[in-house]
Amino acid sequence: MAVQVRVPTILRSYTGGAKLVEGTGDTLAALFHDLDSRHPGLRGRLISGEGDGELHRFVNIYVNDEDVRFLGSLDAKLSDGDNVTILPAVAGGSATVPATLGEVTILPAVAGGSATVDSAADDLAGGCARVPISSGMATRLF
Repeated sequence: MAVQVRVPTILRSYTGGAKLVEGTGDTLAALFHDLDSRHPGLRGRLISGEGDGELHRFVNIYVNDEDVRFLGSLDAKLSDGDNVTILPAVAGGSATVPATLGEVTILPAVAGGSATVDSAADDLAGGCARVPISSGMATRLF
């Protein structure tokens, strides 16, 4: 059974630059084993641990636009003609935020990111603050 797999730019070095590859397997785990036989090293970028392992925490896989974490993860069933999309989660980044003294600014969750504070206030002008943020939470910048 043929399954189309969309490969993100960051993993295309494993597929010879191809953004769309084909594989076979009746489950996601079987598909990844098949892909690894055709594109060595790809599976290791998606799965952690020995044996069948589990999906890396910061890799999102979709089967026909459905998140596999809700379809049984690596045991998710595949059918001929399914489309699998690999999306690495994005962590880090930066944001430029306006700030005034006495105002609290809520930043979106950006793991390991930083915020540049632009303000007319002398003590804040051009400052840069490291903002540690946990997944799914917002942090206040004073």
